[in-house]
Amino acid sequence: MWAYTDTVRDHFLHPRNARELADANAVGEVGSLACGDVLKLFLRIENDVIRDAGFQTFGCASAIASSSALTEIIKGKTVDEALALTNKDIVAYLGGLPREKMHCSVMGQEALEAAIRQWRGEPPRPKTHEGRMVCKCFNVTEDQILKAVRENGLTSVEEVTDYTKAGGGCGDCLEDIAAIVKAALERTKAPERGIADLRPRTSAGDRPLSNIQRMQKVMTILEEVVRPRLRQDGGDIELVDIEGKTVTVALRGLCASCSSSRLTVEGFVQQTLRDAIEPDLLVKEAPL
Repeated sequence: MWAYTDTVRDHFLHPRNARELADANAVGEVGSLACGDVLKLFLRIENDVIRDAGFQTFGCASAIASSSALTEIIKGKTVDEALALTNKDIVAYLGGLPREKMHCSVMGQEALEAAIRQWRGEPPRPKTHEGRMVCKCFNVTEDQILKAVRENGLTSVEEVTDYTKAGGGCGDCLEDIAAIVKAALERTKAPERGIADLRPRTSAGDRPLSNIQRMQKVMTILEEVVRPRLRQDGGDIELVDIEGKTVTVALRGLCASCSSSRLTVEGFVQQTLRDAIEPDLLVKEAPL
């Protein structure tokens, strides 16, 4: 059983505003049945003030309670005041949510943003315009992960899954998420950074890297990021050669005998080096 607060139980058993608004002039829908949760939010906005709100949702108790709380919070607020709300405001209103259900509050925030975009006459924000797709199981992009990390102070892959569902399916994206979180944490030491600043940096600046600079960076990333992650699963990696932008590595330990070693090299290792150094690096595995 989840440890629900009394407020969560109340909003689940007696949801407020669980209805479609016939006179709504703003509608936002997020989620999908394939992902397990869907929220459709209805707003009636007059003179820049949200006069009424309703919702329809398909999801768990936390999804229903979060949607109910959201509609109560935003009624009477101006559009700009509503947009300033975050998922943390929904969680605070409910007195907390189970860690594994935090994504329900994020969904409410996203539905609100989608509804206001429609009211303003702005097109829906396509997934393809929100950064590269990281988790294909739940359609979570890099920018969505970075936003969750920034707004909620997330520090681990498990927390990212709790807030976004990313990594909660097949698990193929877990290494990618780990690299994104690590890079984001390194860059949140400076205050007031935006999504673009949190994204792992590349060297695509005014001056290209020299071969020596590239080699030094590759060695650093392999030692500080890649090796610790592979060692968690009983594996290891060794740098064999760097020729131009082609990096040759050898997998050791369990990684060497794993049938998915090529996926490890071409997926996690290559993407990590590309994100941290240069976007066109090629990583290949040394022949046995």
